[in-house]
Amino acid sequence: MTQVNHRCAVLGKPIAHSLSPVLHEAAYKALGLDDWAYERHEVGETDLKRFLDDLDPTWRGLSLTMPLKKTVQPYGTPKDAWAKSLKVANTAVFDWSHAAEHDGKPDIALYNTDVPGIIYAFGHACDVSDGPSLEERDLKRATVIGNGNTAASAACAIAVMLASSGNGEERGRGEITVAARHPGKNPDITRIVAEEDSADLREVDLEQAVESLRGADIAVSTIPGHAADVIAETIETDDSFFPRGILLDVVYDPRPSALIRAWRAKGGLALGGEEMLLYQAILQVRLMTGAEGEAALAGRDPMTTLEPPMRRALEEAL
Repeated sequence: MTQVNHRCAVLGKPIAHSLSPVLHEAAYKALGLDDWAYERHEVGETDLKRFLDDLDPTWRGLSLTMPLKKTVQPYGTPKDAWAKSLKVANTAVFDWSHAAEHDGKPDIALYNTDVPGIIYAFGHACDVSDGPSLEERDLKRATVIGNGNTAASAACAIAVMLASSGNGEERGRGEITVAARHPGKNPDITRIVAEEDSADLREVDLEQAVESLRGADIAVSTIPGHAADVIAETIETDDSFFPRGILLDVVYDPRPSALIRAWRAKGGLALGGEEMLLYQAILQVRLMTGAEGEAALAGRDPMTTLEPPMRRALEEAL
C-alpha cells in the first residue's frame, strides 16, 4: 500500500452523501499523485476548532460544506475576491511553512470556488448546446430561487455573467430577482449585487418565482430536494410558459430534478447541480495540490486534463 503523505477531506454535517471524495480521488489518479488521499469527515459547527487543532503537516486542504462555510471564517484568511466579498468559503488550503512561529498551527487560506464553479457550469452547458456561447448571449434578466449561502454565491456569479455577456458590447444594467419564502432575509445578497454593480436587485415572495422565471435569461434554483416541485408543476401545467433562458438547479438528488424535467419539457436548456459540483471541485484540486499538482500537469491545461476523468467518476457514482 502506498504511504499517504498528503491528506485532504470534505467536512460537513451531514456528510455521508458527499461526492467530493469521488471527484478528488479521480483527479489524484489522473495526475499520478499516488501519495495523496481524500477523506470524508462529519464535523459540525461546534466540532470544527477541535478538528483543525488535531491536524498535522500531512494535511493540505479541506472542502467545506454546510454548515461550515461561514463557521470557518475566524480560522483563516480569505484569499480570493469571492471569499472576501461573500464571507463564505468552501475551500481551505494549509501552509505549514510558518507553523513553528504559530504554536505548530498552519496558515489557512480560504477560497470560494462555488462562484467560478457556477460560471464554468453555465459556460460548459452553452458550449455543448447548439446555441451561442455564454459570452455571446445577451443576458439581462436573471432569477435566483432561495436566499441562503448558495443563493449568495449564485447571485454573485450571475452578476459577473451579466457584466461580461454580449461580447463586451455597451449595455444597460441587468436585473436579478431573488424569489424566497422570506424576502430580504439575507442582506449579504443585496450587498454582493451592489458591489458587482452590473444589475439591480429585486426580492419577491417564492410564489412569484414562476413569473420571474418566465422572462429570465439565466436562472439558478438553490432550494433543496423536492422544495421546487411545486414550481415545476406550475411550469408543466402553464400552457403559456416557454423558458427562454438557461436554468441551473443546484440539487443532484433526485437527478434530474422535477424542475429540470419541466424546464426541458418546455424546450429550455437546464443543468443539474452535478455540473457546479464538478467545476468547483476542479478548482479545489488545483488549490489544494499546489506546486505538486502543477508539476503533475506538466504544462497541460487543467480543465482539459482533469474534467474528463472527474466527470466519468461522477457519472459512475451518480
